[in-house]
Amino acid sequence: MTPAVLPAALDDTMPFSFPVALRRPIVAGFWVLGVVPLLGGCGALAEKAGTRFANNLSAAMLEHDDPEMVAAATPSYLLLLDALVRQSPDSVAFRQAAATLNSAYAGAFVKDPLRGALITDKALSYSLEAMCLADKSLCGLRKQPIEEFNRLLAARSKADVPLLYTTGAAWAGWIQTHSDDWNAVADLPRVEALMQRVIALDERYQEGSAHLYLGGLATVLPPALGGRPEVGKLHFEKAIALSGGRNLMAKVYYAKNYARGVFDRELHDRLLNEVLAAEAKAPAWTLSNRLAQQEARALLDSADEFF
Repeated sequence: MTPAVLPAALDDTMPFSFPVALRRPIVAGFWVLGVVPLLGGCGALAEKAGTRFANNLSAAMLEHDDPEMVAAATPSYLLLLDALVRQSPDSVAFRQAAATLNSAYAGAFVKDPLRGALITDKALSYSLEAMCLADKSLCGLRKQPIEEFNRLLAARSKADVPLLYTTGAAWAGWIQTHSDDWNAVADLPRVEALMQRVIALDERYQEGSAHLYLGGLATVLPPALGGRPEVGKLHFEKAIALSGGRNLMAKVYYAKNYARGVFDRELHDRLLNEVLAAEAKAPAWTLSNRLAQQEARALLDSADEFF
């Protein structure tokens, strides 16, 4: 439905940007044992130490070019984040981190529908709790009437962009794993409103990744059922441009959601061949690009059956 976007770069306001690579799963276990006890002292110092650790770890992951290793290692880091949330119950940063990683892991690596639903449940809960901790007026945001929801978003500033983006991404992932529930699908306008507010405040955040979500939302349905392919096309092109072409996943979803939706085989094949021909290694995009190339190959292999 919507893409699991690997953020482009670390942000100083976030404890990490997306799945974290550890060299081996057993190493992650030792980090849990070694780091969490160190966080038992002063709360502010503990959160700062944990944030610095997560930043360094996520930077290593984003540069990793072995998706299988990342997939195997990430669950251990999810447990670490659960421990950090327990250790610092008032921390916005750790909840934001946990929301991002749980959502991204489910979208990129989890194939079992039931397991994916459970993980995205946690991701959405963490993100909404982070919003509430950051601003009490945002508590209960999920149940607000849409008019009040939009009013609260309109009051947000550029400083709120990381949390808005995290919540929108987690919510989109949650809807995707609950797509058989029309009550969940009915939340799509709220996700779109969150990402539109991100763009209004700072469309360059995460190198334009909010545009990729909006492109996915506009093209999730065929035109006959209310899809807006030309709106989606503009968002995909903007995501590509704002990343300087480094975000290969944007081209994959441009091909998958737009080109297939309008039966444009020429555009479809051109975009996917560009992804395969591109250099996957790019600052903060390497892991995402490896996954994009895997999907590009699968889409090309199935193109004759589709068109």
